[in-house]
Amino acid sequence: MKKTVLVTAVGSFSAEAVIRRYKEMGYCVLGCDIYPAEWIAASMEVERFFQAPLAADEEAYLAFLEKICRENQVTYLVPLTDVEIDVINGWRGRAARDMGLTVCLSPERAVSLCRDKGMLTEFLESRGICETIPVRWLTEVIRSEADTGYELLFYPLVLKPVNGRSSQGLVVIEDADQMRAAAERMRITADFYLVQPKIPGCVITVDVVRNPRTGQVVSLPRRELLRTPNGAGTSVYVFRNKELEAVCRFIANSLDICGCVNFEFIEEREGSWYFLECNPRFSGGVAFSCMAGYDMVGNHMRCFAGERLDEPGRIKNQYLVKRYTEYRTRTE
Repeated sequence: MKKTVLVTAVGSFSAEAVIRRYKEMGYCVLGCDIYPAEWIAASMEVERFFQAPLAADEEAYLAFLEKICRENQVTYLVPLTDVEIDVINGWRGRAARDMGLTVCLSPERAVSLCRDKGMLTEFLESRGICETIPVRWLTEVIRSEADTGYELLFYPLVLKPVNGRSSQGLVVIEDADQMRAAAERMRITADFYLVQPKIPGCVITVDVVRNPRTGQVVSLPRRELLRTPNGAGTSVYVFRNKELEAVCRFIANSLDICGCVNFEFIEEREGSWYFLECNPRFSGGVAFSCMAGYDMVGNHMRCFAGERLDEPGRIKNQYLVKRYTEYRTRTE
């Protein structure tokens, strides 16, 4: 009998690669999204599609998941976006106990740490794991720098939500005038914002899969040459680098990652990387890693199915690009 996988947010960038691979692996794949099926091409790829309530309404969203998983005997739940993961993370223990549902995420503490950029930076700094970008709370900056008119800060700066996702909510500050305006505008929400120097350079995304049972960790980096405004790479250069991959292995082990996540770095110059964040889910460009030669999607599931990871073969450095295709979902 086929095991059933429910994939959430099937309108997101990673969904097509995830659905396709799990179907190839013999799973019955269901999908859901907050938008109707007619708006989403991937709705045609799943065995059944369900329109979900907003995850911001936690009670309604969790009731929806529980109903779908019970009625369809779902074995594995694969969430694809941060806003859903924030809600599912604390619920999964009850789901496992009451329904035998496996939520394909890293442990609850690891996910909570990854979703708090301030705590994650402090964690990595305290262990000397990698080079991080200095962080200050916006409240502390306002309190200590307002009297100087913010003239003593080093610009440019970046303001970003402590639990932000992609590049949403990120503000670039070029000078003291912009900082004064931002401080006044964001004074009420300052407790939720971090301040960091803006490091020039290219974004490096690394897809990382770790199986804690076997101790295996596989990493595959890529330079993001073109990105959408929300931070999804559309033109990338996949490459191997033993030093960077060793750093990713150390981070993944320290955080107790399980399954596939993605780390982001700023490459100031070749061989110099500043850690940005860990997204505890598939990257929007996980299909690039699969195309380049390592099955991140399939190996993610192997971590939760009690199987060993595939060993990576020889992967060549290569340029990969994404393009968009039109679909007809319904004719009236």
